[in-house]
Amino acid sequence: MATDPAEPGRLDYVSFVDYAIERVLDELPGVDPLAMRFVLTLHRATSALVYDLESAVHRPRGWSWPGFRVLFALWLAGPLEGKRVAELTGMSRAAVSALANTLQRDGLVARGPAEQDRRVVLLEITPAGHEAISSAFAAHNDRERAWAASLSEEELRTLIGLLEKLMTGSAAADVKRRF
Repeated sequence: MATDPAEPGRLDYVSFVDYAIERVLDELPGVDPLAMRFVLTLHRATSALVYDLESAVHRPRGWSWPGFRVLFALWLAGPLEGKRVAELTGMSRAAVSALANTLQRDGLVARGPAEQDRRVVLLEITPAGHEAISSAFAAHNDRERAWAASLSEEELRTLIGLLEKLMTGSAAADVKRRF
């Protein structure tokens, strides 16, 4: 529902993008409006998707989106050191450590020493965690399907290819080095 940009009180989540681009170009004419639209739209789509997954699937189970990501990584690739969980989820080590504390308290994750180096602490999903994440993922995938249903299979494959290209580009490589 597009609104008249002259009426900022009538803007909504989607129409704000047009309004923001117009206003920024008034202030800074050298800004790249296509790049700005790309980032604003991608961020808004991602935020809406995450909000939907978190509110419909994960919060009812007592998890945050980051908590789900930690459980998901441990479910599929664990046991792992905290720094590997951080790498796989795109989170900081401190965030993973704090989440692991909560997930351990809830009986979903356990900590233990690595066999090859007892100084290294591994995070591992517990049987209760395995049951919780596998049942949650069925509901999670139902929401994924609902989001994907807006696009044809060809459109999905194209979008996935473009996002993968974006994630392997030079800007993404710079960000990955900071993790």
